Amino acid sequence: MAAHLIVLFLFSVLKGVHSITTVSKVSVKAGKSISIPCLYHYQYTDHVKYLCEGYYWMSCSYAVKTNEADPSGKYLISDDKKHQIFTVTINNLTNQNSDYWCGLENTALDNRAYFQLLVTNGTPSLYVDHQRITGYIGENITIRCHHSNSGEMKWCRLDRNCVTGSSGSMDGTTVSTDMRDPNIFTVTMSGLKSNDSGWYWCAEGDIQIPVYLTVTEKFNTTTTPTTISITSHAVAGNGKLTTMEQWNNFTIVENKQHRASFPPKILIIPLSVLIMIVIVVLFIWFILRHKQSKAESSATAMVGEEVTYSEVRTKKKCSPKAVTEVTYSEVRPMKKRSPKSSFAESDMELVHSSVVEKQRNKRAEGKETEVTYSTLANLY
Repeated sequence: MAAHLIVLFLFSVLKGVHSITTVSKVSVKAGKSISIPCLYHYQYTDHVKYLCEGYYWMSCSYAVKTNEADPSGKYLISDDKKHQIFTVTINNLTNQNSDYWCGLENTALDNRAYFQLLVTNGTPSLYVDHQRITGYIGENITIRCHHSNSGEMKWCRLDRNCVTGSSGSMDGTTVSTDMRDPNIFTVTMSGLKSNDSGWYWCAEGDIQIPVYLTVTEKFNTTTTPTTISITSHAVAGNGKLTTMEQWNNFTIVENKQHRASFPPKILIIPLSVLIMIVIVVLFIWFILRHKQSKAESSATAMVGEEVTYSEVRTKKKCSPKAVTEVTYSEVRPMKKRSPKSSFAESDMELVHSSVVEKQRNKRAEGKETEVTYSTLANLY
């Protein structure tokens, strides 16, 4: 019975170890960051994933979980459930950051996979300038892995096959390699497809460097063929670069976008129409201005004219006892007045003459009374 339990325990341990796939050793520079992919079985899609720090599994401590973020920001974790890969990122690496476990929670025994970071203050023994690169569908991409040792070099896809010779194939994509440059392993992937996106790594012996490739559609612009190069540097025995002095020399051949040009002649018609509109508006404004000036001149000429008003009102017969005849007459002569002189200085004379009333009354005494009112006024 005890032997049977031991066998079950060992089986569960071996199953837990092999249910997660990751790299084994990665050479990194102190102060930099590194991302590590951890591939798991689809049956653990909804399980909690985590990164555990420590050499021994039983005594390691949680660094970060998918359901619990690291408040310090040193550790990051993301879970790609579609492709069953969770990725852990460790920032600001130090010499103490060396032993880690990719793990996921399980009811019986947590599944896990160990990897080691070789943190150095000098140049890593195997590295690329950027872990994340982008290629375009139908085009080629070149990755250069720089190494300092003389071991066998290979290009692998996570949990897939590897290419070790001068040429090979990965999921229908042609892969070619060469080592014409000293200590540089050059990988070229031709005719990229969208399903080529994913995690790869360069490997030299038991040391790997993960690289994530994103393959996407090119924007709808006219561009020249693009080659994205990731340059790794050979390291001599003294720890110095033998081919380049800078570590950050990742080069992307810049896309030259040719913007559509148009001939200047197409602007002639709009400009001509605009000029005609301006001319018509100015002509109409000139005509209206001329009419307004003419009207003002006519009004000024009428100021000095002499106007005479005459009004006669009567002929009202009354009863025999009282006969009243009323006559009104107004004469208003207006003379010209100088525009500059005041009203008081003008020689204009206004005469108002009115015959107010003429009444004949026959009274009992037989007398006849005639009343006449006359007013002469000099008005302003």
